[in-house]
Amino acid sequence: MAHMHITAWALALILLIVALVMYKQGKAKPGKIVHMILRLDYLFILYTGGSLLANYFGGGDMLPEAIVKALAGLWVIISMEMILVKTSKAKPAKGAWIQLVIALLITLVLGFGRLPLGILP
Repeated sequence: MAHMHITAWALALILLIVALVMYKQGKAKPGKIVHMILRLDYLFILYTGGSLLANYFGGGDMLPEAIVKALAGLWVIISMEMILVKTSKAKPAKGAWIQLVIALLITLVLGFGRLPLGILP
């Protein structure tokens, strides 16, 4: 399940960049289509992430860190959505970019560095 989750959020980051490029080039309709595909990918990320989180509820001392990672992951999704909505409306998105970087760092450090269900030993 971890590999599906990583694939889903890697695809989400790629779709974020594609949608941003389309919005910046003034191609609103294709940008909106990619944005909708990204929203479907959010659902897959939430499903696989929830499945990974459920594995920690069986016991153990890593549950609080897993919950923090899940909340940071939700923060990443919200930040990505804020960036795209603000970009589509030609508004500044600097604050959303800062939030995305912070939340993504927290999520990656907890997911790969601390929690045992990641792909790294």
